[in-house]
Amino acid sequence: MVSAAAERVSDRVAREHTLSTWAPFSSPVYRALWIAQLVSNLGTWMQTVGAQWLLVDKPHAAVLVSLVQAATTLPVMLLVVPSGVLADLLDRRRLLLVAQTAMAALAVVLTVVTAVGHTTPTVLLSLLFLLGCGQALVSPSWQAIQPELVPRTQIPAAASLSSMNINSARAIGPALAGVLVSLAGPTVVFGLNAVSFAGIVAVLFRWRQPVVDRDLPPERWLPALRAGLRFIRSSPSIRRVLLRSILFIFPASAVWSLLAVVAHDRLGLGSDGYGVLLSALGAGAVLGATQIGRLRRALSTTGLLALSGVLFGIGALAAAVVPYPPLVWPGLLFAGLAWMVSMSTMNSSMQLLLPGWVRARGLSMFQLVLMGGQAVGALVWGVIAGVFGIVPTLLVSAAMLGLCALSTRWLPVRVTSLDTRHAEFWPEPAMVVEPEPRDGPVLVLRTYGVPADQLADFTAAMARVGRSRQRTGASRWQLYRDIGATDRYIEAFVVRSWEEHMHQHHVRLTAQDEAAEKRVEQYTVGETRTMHLVAEPVDDVRPPRRGPAVFRARHARSGTRG
Repeated sequence: MVSAAAERVSDRVAREHTLSTWAPFSSPVYRALWIAQLVSNLGTWMQTVGAQWLLVDKPHAAVLVSLVQAATTLPVMLLVVPSGVLADLLDRRRLLLVAQTAMAALAVVLTVVTAVGHTTPTVLLSLLFLLGCGQALVSPSWQAIQPELVPRTQIPAAASLSSMNINSARAIGPALAGVLVSLAGPTVVFGLNAVSFAGIVAVLFRWRQPVVDRDLPPERWLPALRAGLRFIRSSPSIRRVLLRSILFIFPASAVWSLLAVVAHDRLGLGSDGYGVLLSALGAGAVLGATQIGRLRRALSTTGLLALSGVLFGIGALAAAVVPYPPLVWPGLLFAGLAWMVSMSTMNSSMQLLLPGWVRARGLSMFQLVLMGGQAVGALVWGVIAGVFGIVPTLLVSAAMLGLCALSTRWLPVRVTSLDTRHAEFWPEPAMVVEPEPRDGPVLVLRTYGVPADQLADFTAAMARVGRSRQRTGASRWQLYRDIGATDRYIEAFVVRSWEEHMHQHHVRLTAQDEAAEKRVEQYTVGETRTMHLVAEPVDDVRPPRRGPAVFRARHARSGTRG
């Protein structure tokens, strides 16, 4: 359990990054993109309502309606991580332009097919799946460009505004869609969704990103993917954010995926009544976005997450047992507020913890948890509801949300003061012959002199350095003691190629990594020496399955640092 003092320190750091919710609107580009994205999100939510309402009178409606959400979010599980790699390697503006244009074309196809009466459940779900693929492609890029548009201190506010954008569309889009579907049918809302892409394409076309000079060639796709996964695996703070997201999103997805069936079967509402229920969720999220600053000052980060679990649980309970729509609405309002507070906290934490070189890849993992958790949850809750009924399913969801709130006592999110600014502090290794980019693996050896009375502090500091090496590129890391010398210790880490080691040198190091190395220097004496060894293949000799290839080295380099 985290002490109260540690929690207060964590929250103080979080508050240092908290500005007015509206501060990012001072950037004209951010403001224009936010408005264009709001229009696009309105179209997306109107499309969702139209698609769900096409299926509510079909056999096995509970399963089919849940599949609408699954079809739009399941692609994230397949594509969002590769999309995050692309967003870190390619021009994000061009990637967004291509994907948004393709999604607009798919929306036009859905409109035409519906207009001529050929939208069977299979056709509908297939087109929604393809639109979900487009959403998976753009999500990491949207998140990753925010630090290019606003200062770092405005990132929490930008995350809140992003949630407000999505949930304002939830508040307005479903209500509009419900009215339009009842008056003119789903074709109209599908057509409006196709038109909604025009604004966002226009703003992206006019926006010009600053030109960044690259001294190194871009990373290759597969090594970049491995580097991103390795960074997540070696970052305990980020893993905790992802875990807390899963604990909240999975049970909460029951309300999102089954609300159409609750409106139609349990409350006897039409499409307009269903739109009002969805609007309650959206209105609660907008309310949460406007009050998030006050909530952060009043409650700890752990308290906010616990409150989110309790409030969303109340919403699930109301949807399960309250028989009157006007009384269900306040419960859903609480649920929408809880959703925004939880998602905003997790999103801003990820933004602050991720350095620029891996930002889109890290955020793609967050999107994977967010959208993939909803997709899996929609499938699971839909099947459970089909077997046991809507009310027992939502009661189980409410109970799990209560457990999620309780678990914050043992699994809080720690917002730490990590300095993720780029820092290039390793000197170039002295080389007689420069390796080819794909030569490798590369073994780096660093020798330290450590007095016996400093050993405990040295090894504790080296644990941080080890995590730093693994975050920035090392596939293996180990600290050794030289038994042939007094007080000599050798750090050894392996990087897959010389190309990746150069990215480690010039792109991936941060001020946090520099601070970890300076701490080690306090406990060492004498000169720290470094050698770089590049593996040399030897005919008729099979390389060992494990361990650094020390005896197959081609280039031995020495310097003062790694």
